[in-house]
Amino acid sequence: MATESVSVENPYGIQALWAQGDFVAKGTLIILVLMSAYSWFIIFTKWWEQRRLLKQAGEAEKNFWAADNIKNGVTKLTGKGNIFKAMASEAIDAAEHHDTRLTQQVPLHEWIDNVLARAVARINSALQTQLPFLATTGSTAPFIGLFGTVWGIYHALVSIGVAGQASIDKVAGPVGEALIMTAIGLAVAVPAVLGYNFLLGRNKAILERVKLFQSDLEQVIVSGSRIEGAGAKVIAGGGKK
Repeated sequence: MATESVSVENPYGIQALWAQGDFVAKGTLIILVLMSAYSWFIIFTKWWEQRRLLKQAGEAEKNFWAADNIKNGVTKLTGKGNIFKAMASEAIDAAEHHDTRLTQQVPLHEWIDNVLARAVARINSALQTQLPFLATTGSTAPFIGLFGTVWGIYHALVSIGVAGQASIDKVAGPVGEALIMTAIGLAVAVPAVLGYNFLLGRNKAILERVKLFQSDLEQVIVSGSRIEGAGAKVIAGGGKK
């Protein structure tokens, strides 16, 4: 005669924790879940953005410097929101209008340097957006989970004291449920920390290539390379010939 297997529902675990927990325990769990979800969202979106920027850097290094003048080089930079194209366009505008502004009293090389430095600062600021949240999650999630554990153990001990029973089955279950909070907190924190360090390293690599492009572009413009193909030429003194 075949015996039927009977599935016994686990009286403990996350499901029981949610069903039996008070508003503090549920609130703590919700906070950890939201922090985890947003951390993964940041990791994937920033990775995709960095991938796009690294592709733009490779395109700039390959195509921009092969052009016969700077404006033609700009046309070779494609893609929506191309940071290298924006930098080159700003530098061209600054060089072409240097003599017609109050900035004509400023040496051309200093003016171009300031314009490109501001562009690099904006790029760096954009690269760092949302990363502080990952750092905050990595440092606070374990403590939020620990708070949930302490709160759960406190209520478990109170319940045991009221019941007047301290057997292993009465202690292990509630305490085990409370410890789940610490495990969840660590599960939220570890990917956030790893993601933060991974993205930060890629940001440094991108910024290094941006600064190399900035330095080369500034030297090319200030040294007198052609901006346009029609003979227009920016010289170190700031004029055209």
